[in-house]
Amino acid sequence: MYPKTLDELPIQFIKGVGPAKAKLLANLSVYTVEDLLYLFPHRYEDRSQFTPIAMLQVGMTQTICGQVILARRNYYSKNQTVEVTVTDKSGRINGVWFNQPYLDKIFKPGQEVVLYGRVDIFNKRLQMVVPDFELITAEDRSLNMGRIVPVYPLTRGINQRYLRKLMDLCLNLYALLLQDIVPVQIRQKHNLNPIAQSIRQIHFPSDAVHQQKALDRIAFEEFFLFQICVILRRLNIVHKTGIAHRIDNDLIERYKASFPFKLTGAQNKAIADMSLDMAQNRPMLRMIQGDVGCGKTVVAFFGCVAAWQNKKQAAIMAPTEILAQQHFLNFQKLIGQGVFKDLQPALLISSSTAKEKKAIYKKAKEGDIDLIIGTHALLEETVAFKDLSFVVIDEQHKFGVNQRALLTSKGSNPDILIMTATPIPRTLCLTLYGDLDVSVINELPPGRGAIKTYHFALQKARAVYQKVKELVLKGTQAYIIYPLVDESEKLDLKAAKDMFVHLQKFEFQGLRLGLVHGQMKRQESDEVMEQFKKHELDILVATTILEVGIDIPNANVMVIEHAERFGLSQLHQLRGRIGRSSQNALCVLLGDPLTQEGKMRLEAIVQTTDGFKIAEQDLKIRGPGHYFGRHQHGLSELKMSNPITQIEILEKAREDAIILTKSDPQLNTSEHRLIRETIKKRYPQYLDLILAG
Repeated sequence: MYPKTLDELPIQFIKGVGPAKAKLLANLSVYTVEDLLYLFPHRYEDRSQFTPIAMLQVGMTQTICGQVILARRNYYSKNQTVEVTVTDKSGRINGVWFNQPYLDKIFKPGQEVVLYGRVDIFNKRLQMVVPDFELITAEDRSLNMGRIVPVYPLTRGINQRYLRKLMDLCLNLYALLLQDIVPVQIRQKHNLNPIAQSIRQIHFPSDAVHQQKALDRIAFEEFFLFQICVILRRLNIVHKTGIAHRIDNDLIERYKASFPFKLTGAQNKAIADMSLDMAQNRPMLRMIQGDVGCGKTVVAFFGCVAAWQNKKQAAIMAPTEILAQQHFLNFQKLIGQGVFKDLQPALLISSSTAKEKKAIYKKAKEGDIDLIIGTHALLEETVAFKDLSFVVIDEQHKFGVNQRALLTSKGSNPDILIMTATPIPRTLCLTLYGDLDVSVINELPPGRGAIKTYHFALQKARAVYQKVKELVLKGTQAYIIYPLVDESEKLDLKAAKDMFVHLQKFEFQGLRLGLVHGQMKRQESDEVMEQFKKHELDILVATTILEVGIDIPNANVMVIEHAERFGLSQLHQLRGRIGRSSQNALCVLLGDPLTQEGKMRLEAIVQTTDGFKIAEQDLKIRGPGHYFGRHQHGLSELKMSNPITQIEILEKAREDAIILTKSDPQLNTSEHRLIRETIKKRYPQYLDLILAG
């Protein structure tokens, strides 16, 4: 029987596939013809006109086409190098591959080949190191040459030529059976082409204009579906009956007066926003964005106090034990000694003893604990609350949607506050967190010193150490950060353990050094940190364990070695450990970036300390898919759309998604049933949160 829809037609039964190829295609998540047609290219090559080899620009990633002259394998090389010489009418270039000895049998003299890679010079000759390559045969030139050619993600046993041929076959046979998910009135409103035409142009564009129109059409569809999910997720929460907390001005003023410092205007505004939300009889769903050190936890702690004043319970979930411990200590320091000292907090982390955990479980269930601060340990089935009304999730992007739901399910629709010290650009915030109300804390507490950041090559390390020593002898403290704990055979990088010994013996002889890293036992690292905090140590050698949770005002110097190995957000978080007093601070990045992306990251961190500007730059460099991790956050469906470059399309799609969900919140009408089914298929992880039934 002929299938009604393409998602019912197994790819195995298409000519040229069969059981063996179908198994390989499954590695690309292709099981049906529809899956194949929605397997979009990850890039394109314009093969209508190749750059002559003689005109190639060194340092640029380019595509060339030529004939193989010679393929040779270096039997004496440790990496089993294969070198292939390719020529066109203008010149020659070598392609070099490592640890792929079989390649010398694949390349034959006279074969036509396309190489794609970065152009370099070695021994005064042009070369590409480990380029993508494609052998071209006469029978399939029409799909692979003389046009804009799609380049797909591959798996072992499937090559580009085979995939293009299969794609062309399925487009010709089945494209017209594709169902248009976007309703006809919305397509007409925005002049969007039919899906069949757009899918054809996505895979085999006639020209750049048609290609762009198709990309915009698919981007609209992706944004549209994603925004429906986001909006329905919010509706599913805010339409529930929540807990109306009683919060009066007296409580707010008593809370502010309990601190030895004055709250910033942005903190006051965030507390006001949160108070209004918590007073409603629907669940709050709010995110607080703020840079490192802006005082987000003071705002979050107010919600905990408000819950306690209403004889309810609160929970704070952090992604790491160090951050959970820091929140617990800060709470005890800021809240536990003043007018709210009767509020009973507890710390629950994986390394808590069985006895400690058992006691916390019992007290939380009976209502004798008012606030639990913890990690993923809070999600355990054994953790139950008597009356949970307020939940804080710190660094939401490190938790999945289902984890958030699991924690909030431990109460009767509690208010939810999400905190992030990773400033999120507006475009990505709209895409990922369009279901949240947002408060931004864009002020740092007054009286903070400035942080100056510099980048030097690794060969300048000794001069940098000398400067650090001068500053330490004047009374300040310093961090020296490394990407590794132990020396790696595979990576030529300095490691924290080895450098700790070296620095103690040579560069900083006579000074007091300490070492902390992620492989140490908690008690050991806590002891070292306590020594550093008491200024019993001058310099702390560490790994990225310092990224969160450490606040030492006298530490105003930081050196980050092999800085190119760190992400932009990570560098910003690390730098946020200094400059936490009235003294000016110094951050030095030591590194030799080999890639353009690495250079851009270091340039960005040197140019500004504004977390929001850094986040925008990070998103431009890495793209939305890698900013938080596609799989965990639902960005896997944004295959052809980019919130940064297509913000206008995103906003139009969101506007239409809002109108549609208002008119049909359950997507039950016949017109919207296809949207409902598509969402069920593409977003199974959101199903319980989005649609009932």
